Amino acid sequence: MTATALPPSQFENHELAPGYEYRDIRYLLKPLRRPDGEAVAGLFNAWIWLDNPKQLNSYTTRALAELILALRQASNAPGVQSVVFTAVGDRSFCTGGNTAEYSEHYSGRPDEYRRYMRLFNDAVCALMECDKPVICRVNGMRIGGGQEIGMACDFTVAADTARFGQAGPKHGSAPVGGSTDFLPLYVGWAKAVESCTLCETWTAHYALQLGLINGLAPVLKKDGEFLPNPLAVTEARFDAWGRPLYGQLKSGEELAVAKELFKACETDFSALDAEVESLAWKLANTMPDCTTYTLESLRRHKLAHWDKNREGHRAWLALNMMTEAKAGFRTFHRAPRAEREADFLELRRALATGARWNEELLERCAPYAMDSYQADGGEA
Repeated sequence: MTATALPPSQFENHELAPGYEYRDIRYLLKPLRRPDGEAVAGLFNAWIWLDNPKQLNSYTTRALAELILALRQASNAPGVQSVVFTAVGDRSFCTGGNTAEYSEHYSGRPDEYRRYMRLFNDAVCALMECDKPVICRVNGMRIGGGQEIGMACDFTVAADTARFGQAGPKHGSAPVGGSTDFLPLYVGWAKAVESCTLCETWTAHYALQLGLINGLAPVLKKDGEFLPNPLAVTEARFDAWGRPLYGQLKSGEELAVAKELFKACETDFSALDAEVESLAWKLANTMPDCTTYTLESLRRHKLAHWDKNREGHRAWLALNMMTEAKAGFRTFHRAPRAEREADFLELRRALATGARWNEELLERCAPYAMDSYQADGGEA
């Protein structure tokens, strides 16, 4: 998709790739809007969409490169006031790296995966080095690497049906593309260590309560009226030990009823978009240089951890493509839905008795990850 050009000016062209046509993302300038919806002449917000809805907007290698270009393009555009980073569709903002690429191309290739991780690291840096405020508009799941690139943004406004979390230790990786650096700053140690290791997801309501996101909006409509996410507890309620249940998923028969109501609704992002436009409008009504420097100063808290760790993490993630990542990503991509995790206990038992990482170990713990799997008629 060719980006919309700003009006001609006297500025030099500072683009890295002038005229580049995006393939795996979308980039478009939308007018900055007043609270009454009127467009402000000459001022814009740059909207960037991940465009891979069939694979839950997992980012491809090309998408990461294009995200870097798009953020630089938005930074260089004098009329752009904020960046809105989002994704196509109504199911997912981003579920992380593209498991098809990880499974069938990068697994077993640590040197090339290290080059890939240079792109990923540069994309995270580009989000935190953008000269404009970056708003993450979460239209669905923000999981794994999607959570990491989302936390690299300055603000997050989410659909109240969105889910947030990590997936790495369940699928052969570690959330060291930003989550181990950023998540404790957002939600504190206790909740960060739970999320990063247990990989249990949070509702948008719970994420708001924890301080992970700035705001949410209803996106489900029934009979023309917006409804709060029926799957989540959204009223004051406590469990048998007096702990608040706000934001947690409902359970039992109540959850079954809520799922039926969920299916009966249509999705409408107009309220979410209004929240995003409102935040962009508020940001535009500040001194531009003062706001930019304030954001740069705040970003240093994240960068202090990120810059210290990212190169070491890149090297470890590359080497891990020879062992647990190879087992985990191939299993997730190739196995039937009900078998998408390796046999963790058998793996631990094997390693505890001195087993080596080879085809024999994969046959015991993750048979779909074996190099011979496709030759035996499996589907990649």
